[in-house]
Amino acid sequence: MRRREIPVINIGKNGLTENLINEINFQLEKHGKVKVKMLRSFRNSSELNRKELAEKVGKNIKGRMVELKGMIITFAKN
Repeated sequence: MRRREIPVINIGKNGLTENLINEINFQLEKHGKVKVKMLRSFRNSSELNRKELAEKVGKNIKGRMVELKGMIITFAKN
């Protein structure tokens, strides 16, 4: 049996764009889960800590945060 892959989306120096939010929501609908990786360029562009950054991402998508491990946030569909 093949293991189901969870898509990974990177947030870089451009931050949270409308297209990125749409892609996260699309992947949530399609797969039920998505991992969002906060790249160094994204973290450096903000003065917020990783938990605050994760909350900022979570407020803009149609899902709930289920895990924050390092700089990778896992979201599940509501």
